[in-house]
Amino acid sequence: MKICLVTPAPAYSRQGNRVTALRWSRILRDLGHRVSILDEYNGERCDLMVALHARRSYPSIDRFHRSNPNLPLVLALTGTDLYGDIHTDSQAQESLDLANCYVLLQSNGVAELQVRHRPKARVIYQSFT
Repeated sequence: MKICLVTPAPAYSRQGNRVTALRWSRILRDLGHRVSILDEYNGERCDLMVALHARRSYPSIDRFHRSNPNLPLVLALTGTDLYGDIHTDSQAQESLDLANCYVLLQSNGVAELQVRHRPKARVIYQSFT
C-alpha cells in the first residue's frame, strides 16, 4: 500500500510526533508498504492516511476525507488529544468523526473517548519495560 503519514511536527523536529512518525514509517516499510511522511496532506495519491494528532492534523484529515471519502483514515491520538483537545476543540472532535479508527498508545486513553467513539479505538503498545 501507499501510505501518507501526516504529522504536524516539522522534518527537523526530534519531538514526540516526529519520532513516532519516523518509527511507524520504518515499521510500515519493513512490512512492504510505501510511506510518505508529510507535514500536511495536499492531495497526494495514497491508499491510506495515518494522521498523528487530531487537532493539529485536522486540515489534512478534512482534506483527505473530502478527496477520498472511501479510503481508510487512521488517527493516532496523542496525549494532548486525549487529555485536552478532544474535550474542548471542535476540530479535534471533527477529526474523531472523520477517522475510521484510532490508535492509542496506552489503554487508559480509551476512557477519555466518548462512548460512541470507543468502538473505533485500538491500543497498540509501542514497548514493554
